Amino acid sequence: MAGWDADHYLKFGDERTRPVEELVRRIELEAPARIVDLGCGPGNSTAVLRGRWPEASIVGVDSSEAMLAAAREVYPEAVWELGDMVTWGGDRRFDLVFSNAALQWVQDQEAVLARLFSMVDQGGVLAFQIPCNMFSKLRVMVREISEDAAWTDRMEGARTALRMEEPSFYYDVLAGAGARIDLWETEYHHVMPESGAIVEWIASTGLRPFLEALEEEGERERFTGMLRERVKEGYPERADGKVLFPFRRLFVVGYR
Repeated sequence: MAGWDADHYLKFGDERTRPVEELVRRIELEAPARIVDLGCGPGNSTAVLRGRWPEASIVGVDSSEAMLAAAREVYPEAVWELGDMVTWGGDRRFDLVFSNAALQWVQDQEAVLARLFSMVDQGGVLAFQIPCNMFSKLRVMVREISEDAAWTDRMEGARTALRMEEPSFYYDVLAGAGARIDLWETEYHHVMPESGAIVEWIASTGLRPFLEALEEEGERERFTGMLRERVKEGYPERADGKVLFPFRRLFVVGYR
């Protein structure tokens, strides 16, 4: 498997950007001067930040050069930096440290969140959202397929690649750092044209570690085909032929 694919990711750009807009609207900051968007991807989240705070100095950071290339193409005037949110930043300080759908790829979240909050200036904000559907019907399907005898011994890394904790975990970490916290969950019901679109959705994100664990294209096609069959059965068509795809996200805003 290749790395992150910006075009594939943005195939559902409206649905992926909607939670960014919800999170940005909720942040209580009048005029932040310095903002960092960690895990900015192709720049859709950074554009929302710039739309609300056009006078701010904003830097988008991502570990994928392919994603940054897509961001530079669409927003050439913006500042983009290659970096891992786990280590990026050094002694830099910001009025808003922001991350959209990236922290779930971090294993040692307690330490990383503490570090990110330390990058927030007094009066500033750490804000992020992550999927919180670890035990959704779709993820259960993927995990069950990963346990097929043909490849289960190669799948342990994929099965632990994503980390999504309970809201209380994020509250405790940030409250321990002295934050005033606002957190909530939203479940979206995305209207998909057909069940196969759900597989397309996850193929560019949560399915990637499982497909990357398979060396041969035939195996990847078999894995995806098995998932398509289960998704078609598990997410039935509505009367108009469309399919509803429930997707829950957790939003956290910590004020210093």
